[in-house]
Amino acid sequence: MIVMGVESSCDETSVSLVKDGKKVLSNEVLSQIDIHKAYGGVVPEIASREHVKGITMVFDQAIRKAGIEYKDIDLVAVTTGPGLIGSLLIGINAAKVVSLNYDIPLIGVQHIAGHIYANGIEHDMVFPLLALVVSGGHTELVLMRKHYEFEKLGETADDAVGEAYDKVARVLGLTYPGGPQVDKLASQGKDIYDFPRPMINSGDFNFSFSGLKSHVINLHHNLEQRHEKYETADFCRSFQEAVTDVLVSKTKEAAEKYQVKQVIVAGGVAANRGLRKKISEAITDMPVFFPAIEYCTDNAAMIAVAGYFKYKKKGHGDGFMLNGSSRMDLSEEE
Repeated sequence: MIVMGVESSCDETSVSLVKDGKKVLSNEVLSQIDIHKAYGGVVPEIASREHVKGITMVFDQAIRKAGIEYKDIDLVAVTTGPGLIGSLLIGINAAKVVSLNYDIPLIGVQHIAGHIYANGIEHDMVFPLLALVVSGGHTELVLMRKHYEFEKLGETADDAVGEAYDKVARVLGLTYPGGPQVDKLASQGKDIYDFPRPMINSGDFNFSFSGLKSHVINLHHNLEQRHEKYETADFCRSFQEAVTDVLVSKTKEAAEKYQVKQVIVAGGVAANRGLRKKISEAITDMPVFFPAIEYCTDNAAMIAVAGYFKYKKKGHGDGFMLNGSSRMDLSEEE
């Protein structure tokens, strides 16, 4: 079964062809990072325009690289939310055109479900499993007892991890996207600042990073006002140690409570080297998996894989009334 995945929820235009939910035939991604870097973040209207300009080219590249024709496709899977509504609709409408023209079933995929299923490309998913979802817009712990069954155990009450990284990076004078730069500098710095570990002992699986972000920003501001010297790398290391301590502690606690057989990490922050190292060292009694770096950030391969398993569960597509939503909870996928 060959599934075409389409992803356009934010600032990446991506189309992928995946066979049997496992073998990636092609995964083309047209990134807009260099365009939005000048603004310090994604500008929704610009993102939408860039999707319109590039989406046809990305479709053609994906088909050509996979070495197939449109008539060979068995299912079209497209991200329906959450995300920037203008960007989402461009991908959805393009997917509908392919579905209608070639009489191919169409199915919508929730973006976070896609990130979780990115792990299925290189690793077999063994249930029950625990997914730590960490990205620019989400921080969640999700229990899966079987394919395409999601139970949210906890989430962030305010800033997502990736959002906190980007805001701290901006204050430290780093360019967008800030998360990878903070991670890189953290490896060169020392954990010398006693930053708080918010909600680490809260007794539940929820998170909060707004206070930590504010603490880092306020300390930086005070040092600047007093003209005191500091090393940006030390700020990055101390901040990252605080964040990863919380993430790892709660993930380990949840994994033990629900007696899962594996832990997977999903989302853009899954590429973070500090998090990868710490969680792998902390959880040793079960497998801990991460997607390949190319599948951590937004891409269509993960949407194709998720779409494959969703279609197998439902047994039918969603039809042409499929629409996008800027807000969409993972539970809506069941």
